[in-house]
Amino acid sequence: MIFNSPDEFLNAPRKCITAFGMSGVGKTHFANKLRDQNWFHYSVDYRIGTRYMGEHIVDNFKQCAMKDPFLANLLRTDSIFIGSNITFNNLSPLSTYLGKPGNPELGGIPFDEYKRRQAQHRQAEISAMLDTPYFIDRAKRLYGYDHFIADSSGSFCEVIDLDDPQDPVLEAVTGSSALLYIRGTEEDEEKLIARFKKAPKPMYYAPKLLDQKWQQYKQENKIVHDQDVDPDAFMIWVFSTALRHRLPLYQQIADQHGYVIEAADLATMRDMEDFDAMMAAAITNRNKA
Repeated sequence: MIFNSPDEFLNAPRKCITAFGMSGVGKTHFANKLRDQNWFHYSVDYRIGTRYMGEHIVDNFKQCAMKDPFLANLLRTDSIFIGSNITFNNLSPLSTYLGKPGNPELGGIPFDEYKRRQAQHRQAEISAMLDTPYFIDRAKRLYGYDHFIADSSGSFCEVIDLDDPQDPVLEAVTGSSALLYIRGTEEDEEKLIARFKKAPKPMYYAPKLLDQKWQQYKQENKIVHDQDVDPDAFMIWVFSTALRHRLPLYQQIADQHGYVIEAADLATMRDMEDFDAMMAAAITNRNKA
């Protein structure tokens, strides 16, 4: 959704935004602020972890529980319930299911299994993004919300083909909302990498990049067998590469289909007047380009 002028956005009776950018840049914090201003908040990661990956996540919990004879007996007799307590602000059930490849004694899973779960996540994210128009309609029809914010996953740029003018995900989101790139700085990037090093967590990677980096890591560290890879060491090593791989893709999405607001500016947002002013400036900047 591209606007001819700032006034077209400012005077719109219904405003629909899909925010994207690197993980940790402030998308969810921004969406929470808009929710406080009576916007409907659609969390793509939450949708992935409930509607599309929920059964996989819980089955993994149960598989682990079945290794304990006491819990296994209770599960077989339907005496206990095991579920995921995923929330907008706690996506740990989803990330722990994705897992980390490598040595099982260090919490790793086989690389083929890791790739299988990555493929599940890819399809789930595509499905969740395709649901955006449905949730825009649902927010109004069911709850009476005029305004809508989709809080996308950091891997949004990995599940679209920018060279395909008929990419179904891009068609779905650009046809129903304005794409807004929340752009971080190099300092934000370094902070995110430092935070990841302290607590490496699973995430989604582009398949070709993952295969390439897995082989490269093993070669550089003279590792022959997959099960000898330290899962955390690999995740830390590959993270910065994957992050920097995404940054030009985010910019390309904004250049072709959307708008840019700097994360530092958005962090100062107090109310809707501030946001409207930032969007108006972003629209003006795009129209000048």
